[in-house]
Amino acid sequence: MTRSIVSLLVGFLGSISVANAQAPKYSNEFLNLGVGARALGMSNSYVVSANDVTAGYWNPAGLLGIGNQHQVALMHSEYFAGIAKYDYGAYAQRLDSSSVLGVSVIRFGVDDIPNTTELIDANGNVDYSRITTFSAVDWGFIVSYAKQMKIPGLRVGANAKIIRRKVGDFAGAWGFGLDLGAQYDYKKWKFGAMARDITTTFNAWSFNLSDEMKATFIATGNEIPDNSVEITLPKLLLGAARKFDFNQKFSLLSEINFDATFDGKRNVLIKSKAVSFDPHLGLEASYMNMVFLRAGIGNYQSYTDAVGGKVRTFQPNIGVGVRIKSVTIDYALTDIGDQSVALYSNVFSIKVDINKKTK
Repeated sequence: MTRSIVSLLVGFLGSISVANAQAPKYSNEFLNLGVGARALGMSNSYVVSANDVTAGYWNPAGLLGIGNQHQVALMHSEYFAGIAKYDYGAYAQRLDSSSVLGVSVIRFGVDDIPNTTELIDANGNVDYSRITTFSAVDWGFIVSYAKQMKIPGLRVGANAKIIRRKVGDFAGAWGFGLDLGAQYDYKKWKFGAMARDITTTFNAWSFNLSDEMKATFIATGNEIPDNSVEITLPKLLLGAARKFDFNQKFSLLSEINFDATFDGKRNVLIKSKAVSFDPHLGLEASYMNMVFLRAGIGNYQSYTDAVGGKVRTFQPNIGVGVRIKSVTIDYALTDIGDQSVALYSNVFSIKVDINKKTK
C-alpha cells in the first residue's frame, strides 16, 4: 500500500514537472469550471448575460449591472460522487454611477486523502497510527473592476488573479494573471468578449519531497521534479445575446458563446492547429422576472470507439431559479466534462442584493 500511494504522488507530481516545460493545454483548469447555477444551467453561455456579482468571473464588465450598492453570492457543488468539493463566494460594491469593484474566491479541492508513506516504520513494522491525511487544493482569488465608458452601451472591465495550488506538504505553487472583458449593447442585441489570461498566467511551483519519494522517482524511471514555472496561455470568449419579450410577464433570453483557444488543436466542434472554437448555447425563460427555467447545450466531442467507429457527443444542462425580493436562489444539473460517464452534479447558488437601487 505504501508503494502504491507513493507511486500515485510520483505520477501526479511528475506530470506537473512535465507540464512546466510544455505550457499544457489544461493548466489551472479549475478556473474554467464556471460559477453560479444560473450560468451553469445555461451551459456556461454567460459572457454577455453576466450582469450581477458573478460577472467578476465571467466578464468583469458585467458588474455594472448589479444595480444595488452591494451584492453577494455563494455557491457549492460536489463532483466525482462527492470526492471533490467546489466552492465559490463573491462580493461587489458600486463605487459610483459608472464604476463597480468586486472580489471573488474559488476553491476546488479533494480533502482527507490518506497518506500511507510512513505506514511502515524503520524496523519494518506496520503501524496504522502513522497514517495521516492531506489535501490537494486549488484556490483562485480575483479582484475585479468595471467601468462605464463614454461610448453609449459600452462597458469594460479587468481582473487581477492570484492563484494558490497546494498538494499537501509535497508541492505548492503561486500564480498571477490578468483578464480583460467588454460588453456592448446595440439596439436589441448584446455582445461580449472576455480575454482570459491575457498576459499568460504564471504558476511558480516548488517541491518538498521526502527521501522515500525521491527513491521511488528514481526506481520508476521518473525525473525528480524541480522548482519551475507553469504557464496558462490566453483564451478568448466571444458571445452574442438577445432577449425576447412576449408580453409583460413572459420573456426568453438566448445567448451563444464561442471559446477560442490558441494552444493547438483541441477535440472540439471547430478545430485547427492555429485556433479551436468550442461553441455553446444557453436559454433562460422568465416569468415576471421572478421564476426562471434554463437549459443549455455544449461540450461537443468526437472520438473513435473500440471498434473504430466515429462517436459524437454533447452535454445538455438544465436549471431553475426563483427570486424573492432581494434574494435569488438558483439550481443547476450539470457535468464538468465527460458526458458519457453521466456523473452529473447538483449545483446550488444564492445571491443577495443589499441596499436600495441607485438612481
